[in-house]
Amino acid sequence: MLSFLNLGGIKMSLEERAIGLDEARKLRIVKSEQIDVEKYLKHNDVTLQVKSATDWLDAIKDNYLSGAKGKQIVMPWTKTQGEFAYRPGEVTVYAGGNGGGKSLICGQIALHLVKQQQKVCIASFEMKPERTLERMLRQFAGEFVDDPLTSDREAYITNLLSRMDNFLSEQMWLYDQQGSTSPEKVIAMCRYCAIELGVQHIVIDSLMKCVKGEDDFNGQKNFVDELTALARDHNVHIHLVHHIRKLVNEEIQPNKNDLKGSGSISDQVDNVFLMWRNKKKENSRNRGEQVDELQPDAYLMCEKQRNGEYQEWYGLFYHASSQQFVENPGSPPMDFDNKGKFSG
Repeated sequence: MLSFLNLGGIKMSLEERAIGLDEARKLRIVKSEQIDVEKYLKHNDVTLQVKSATDWLDAIKDNYLSGAKGKQIVMPWTKTQGEFAYRPGEVTVYAGGNGGGKSLICGQIALHLVKQQQKVCIASFEMKPERTLERMLRQFAGEFVDDPLTSDREAYITNLLSRMDNFLSEQMWLYDQQGSTSPEKVIAMCRYCAIELGVQHIVIDSLMKCVKGEDDFNGQKNFVDELTALARDHNVHIHLVHHIRKLVNEEIQPNKNDLKGSGSISDQVDNVFLMWRNKKKENSRNRGEQVDELQPDAYLMCEKQRNGEYQEWYGLFYHASSQQFVENPGSPPMDFDNKGKFSG
């Protein structure tokens, strides 16, 4: 079990408290040097993939009899449930502009996956593990952690980190490598997580850090092709963060054709979501104009769902204190461990 002990004095920053004394033990960090790239680049023995048709018929029978088809792994928002679910063996892309909230919303989704007893590994090549967890801690707490209204600040932080410790224990890992990497290392990392750790969901943030050169279309195509094959081979779901090209006007709603790089990215993956902040609403508010607060602050737009029937746009509202996206204006933040806020 992780342990957030020895947090230090009250004057320490939130980041320092979150790191504590033993990063690897507390945060379950997987470092690149732990992974034998050559070993985990190897594909499975193809002879093991040739099976009798009855193997799948038996699996289908089991699904119907056990009711497994109703046990879906879903997004945090009720408006999405029944229309989209995370299926093993698929790849989902989350694309958006800089500062559009795509990494933030993936952190919230990751917490909800853990709540559903799913094992998750986050590989952020743009942010250190402690910074990733610091933002997720705020989402977990449901409030601005660095300045809570509490009578005993140290007790508040200690209790909160202990709760997050118990919540994430044995369920979440972080891959510790920042900056540009290589497709080979990322593929090896994914296989390591699936085989050695039993991880079911892998978040890769972002594609542009894995393939050098925005115009390397063949490199992008080959990397995404490897990810889709890996997801199928190991029955994991891969969550891939990507960027969109700069649009003429930031108030324009993008579509899947606006993804940066190769057009084959959206063709190969199973699901495509666009995360778009309602810049028209933001800009109007910044100009001091009256705005319709019932208009969503952001849209999570499903532009593709290969194995589902729905391609909907989901309006979300930003809860600034928790950095969560909630369903309705004025909705409280999500309570991930079902214990309510700690009152110090």
